[in-house]
Amino acid sequence: MDLDAFTALLTPLGQRALAEAQELTAADPVAAATKLRKTYDAALTSAALTQAGLRERARAKFGEDAGRMYFTPHGLEQATRTEVAEHRARRIIAASPADGPRVVDACCGIGGDFLALARAGCTVTAVDTDPLTVAVARANAEALGLGTRITVTVGDAASIRPEEYDVLFADPARRTSRGRTFDPMAYSPPWPVVLDLLSGARRACLKVAPGIPYEFIPEGAETEWVSFKGEVKEATLWNWPKTDQKADQEGGRSGGQEGGGRRATLLPGGHTLTATGAQAPVGPVGRYLFEPDGAAIRAHLVGEVAEMVDGRLPDPMIAYITGDDPIETPWAARYEIAEVLPFSLKRLRAELRRRQIGNVTIKKRGSAIDIERLRTDLRLNGDKSAVIILTRIIDKPSVLICNTPPPA
Repeated sequence: MDLDAFTALLTPLGQRALAEAQELTAADPVAAATKLRKTYDAALTSAALTQAGLRERARAKFGEDAGRMYFTPHGLEQATRTEVAEHRARRIIAASPADGPRVVDACCGIGGDFLALARAGCTVTAVDTDPLTVAVARANAEALGLGTRITVTVGDAASIRPEEYDVLFADPARRTSRGRTFDPMAYSPPWPVVLDLLSGARRACLKVAPGIPYEFIPEGAETEWVSFKGEVKEATLWNWPKTDQKADQEGGRSGGQEGGGRRATLLPGGHTLTATGAQAPVGPVGRYLFEPDGAAIRAHLVGEVAEMVDGRLPDPMIAYITGDDPIETPWAARYEIAEVLPFSLKRLRAELRRRQIGNVTIKKRGSAIDIERLRTDLRLNGDKSAVIILTRIIDKPSVLICNTPPPA
């Protein structure tokens, strides 16, 4: 879909084509195209069907709003899901010194972040280098009734004067012609440009990949890893003067911390965890194994989680925690351990057969074993289920057979 095709989609004729295309999303693609071509030309038919398909895919991120929004394939892939964007917007509002802060969105994409910012009360100026993406972002602002709070223009992030705004927000593109990139130097704009923007901003919030190398994190920035329903979605770098912080009325949270820090946040529950300096002891395997949420692991907060469950590490280099009591915490999944064995395929297979286990969930950490190959080699046969955890215990390859946890 090019800019001309998208512009046509916004006309009354294009809106009718899109409405009809959305009614055909469950139909055979060839049959749907054939039906639309009886009324619309090939370009409009293609644009309408593409947009209808993108809206259907977008429901997972944007809920009911997806049915009114517009997307590009790459824009949808990188867009922040609504719950995560709303969490970030609440923190920006809570930490800002004045109501209705003026935010510049330096690489806005299709607008998922600025929509949440505007709804939270910010006034947003947004830029993106791609004219089609800008047109899509503008259409989204208008479609959701936020056009008076959002201005979107074609522009280069490097040309932004962040000192003219209360807050700089940036979500650099992390996709190149070869696919997704994990190297900040290959972001668009590249990391040096992002840091230059950061240096001129009064306050800044940067969305980056959760696996960002720690050496790229600017000195003094708080880094927050955000997990949604157990999946780590992003890291956010907060560069915020401590004197500007104020209490967040929705849970006592504050904005970014002067002097840096590490934070993990769980959504949709809103639980947050910060570094206390807790160090997990190392000790023998107990009755339970706790698997910390990925946000806590990324934030190096395993010690804090271990303290919550009165636990210890079976191996000092592996982020699994063991304990003796069935303590509940949103920060870790809990498994009851039935057996601990030195890893041996033959012995594991025999033990699973003895227990009549025919269905397993296999997890691993600190193990090079190929999970799918192991599943085949186990040749399971039985009517019971278990969780198998491949790991190291004091640097020795081990396997834990755990009872299947009850449904959440």
